[in-house]
Amino acid sequence: MAPDTVVEATGVVMRFGGVTAVDGASMKLRRSELRCLIGPNGAGKSTFFKCLSGQLAPTEGEIVLNGESTAGRMVHEIARHGVGVKTQVPSLMNGLSVHENLWLAARSIPSRTRSEVLTSVDALIDQLGLGPHVWSAAGSLAHGQRQIVELGVVLAPDPWLVLLDEPAGGLTRDEVERMAELVTELTARATVVVVEHDMNFVRAIAQTVTAFHRGRILAEGTAGEVLADERVRDVYLGKHHGEHK
Repeated sequence: MAPDTVVEATGVVMRFGGVTAVDGASMKLRRSELRCLIGPNGAGKSTFFKCLSGQLAPTEGEIVLNGESTAGRMVHEIARHGVGVKTQVPSLMNGLSVHENLWLAARSIPSRTRSEVLTSVDALIDQLGLGPHVWSAAGSLAHGQRQIVELGVVLAPDPWLVLLDEPAGGLTRDEVERMAELVTELTARATVVVVEHDMNFVRAIAQTVTAFHRGRILAEGTAGEVLADERVRDVYLGKHHGEHK
């Protein structure tokens, strides 16, 4: 693994019975890179994402995070290794305040002192603009604010790798712009992988885009290159336009 390569997936295959969802995908990510995974419904990008996060164990192939193979590791072990994941399933404790949700997430690093946890939470509240909502119950927040708090929960343990599954989903145009700013800023502290179907969001944030089709990587390059690729336009913007996952 090259010195600045922090994620290396080699020949990843994921089968569900007779269905091959990911078919030999390989990918390298550099430190502080922001990578977007795109593709039409059933293309394999979300399954590949779940293999990276440890939610699924690949049928074949290997995933190496910061020099260590994920083989045989549970999701919580991978998380403890410094991987933060935001899925589409809400992860907030609705009865607790925003501050309490962030506090619990920040406390998950055993070596942190109480004052370090508080400093970390205060910094996140400031960075994410959550001041007006800090003592509100998470369950009382509008969808867009919840998405930002969920991002905060992912960031609270200070992960070096952040995996985000459709962070722009269900947001208003202004909220999408705000989320794009926040996700772009993350590269100062982490390598970021985003699965997304909102092409405007992808254009706003992506350094590198990987397009999946039928379980394989169809194209990879800058957002401009990939979104202008005729093959990508055909499978994603053509007859499959409107399909999201």
